[in-house]
Amino acid sequence: MVKAVLFDWGGTLTPWHTIDARELWLLVGNECGVSEELVDALLAAENAAWVRSRDEHLSATMAEICATAGIALTAELLAAHERHWEPHTYTDPEAPEMLGALRERGIRVGLLSNTLWSREHHERILARDGVLELFDGAVYTSEIPWTKPHPEAFRAAMGAVGVEDASECVYVGDRLFDDIYGAQAVGMRAVHVPHSAVPAHQVGHTVGEPDAVIQRLSELVGVVDGWR
Repeated sequence: MVKAVLFDWGGTLTPWHTIDARELWLLVGNECGVSEELVDALLAAENAAWVRSRDEHLSATMAEICATAGIALTAELLAAHERHWEPHTYTDPEAPEMLGALRERGIRVGLLSNTLWSREHHERILARDGVLELFDGAVYTSEIPWTKPHPEAFRAAMGAVGVEDASECVYVGDRLFDDIYGAQAVGMRAVHVPHSAVPAHQVGHTVGEPDAVIQRLSELVGVVDGWR
C-alpha cells in the first residue's frame, strides 16, 4: 500500500546546481550596500546553520542567519537574496506530469524541505512553475524545530498530507543521509535521485541504502506502481 509520496525540494524536484555561495552573497551585499566583512559573516552563519542541521537536526531561518552575522534582515536584503537565487529554483520539467500521475492514482503528494526560506517564498516558486496546487501538504523546516533526518520532520510531513503509517509513505530525495537514511529510519520506503554534489560540510554520518534509484523524475510513477 502506498498512500503518500513525499518529496525533497532542492536537488530533487529542482535540478541540482553547484553554487559558489560566497559569490552569491557578494552579489547580494554589493546590491544592498553590505560590506565584504559582513558578507563573510553571513556566509559563516549560513554554513554553521547547515552544520547544526547535519549534527543536531535543528532548523534555522534567514532572520536567524542575519542576526548571527550582526545584520538586520531587511526587505531589500531578502528580495535581493531571493532574486539572485531564482535561476537555481526552477522545477524539473518532468515534475508536473509525474505529480499529476500520482494524484490521478489517489496518492497524496507532499513536500518536506530542509530550508532557511519561508513558506511564502517556496510557494511563490511553486506557483510560478505551475505545481503549487499539485501538493496536498508541505513542511518547510524553517517553520518547525527540526530538520531531516530527525524523525519528527518526517512525521510532520506525514501529518501535512494526512497519513499516519510511515510504511504507507514513499520519500524521494537526493541525499543519502538527510533523505534516504532519515526516511527509512521512520519506516518509509526511500527513492534516491543521485545527481547532487552535496557539499562536504553537509554530508552526514550515515549513508542510507535506497529502496530504488531513479535517474529521472518520470521514472518514479513506474516504481510506485510496482510497490502498489
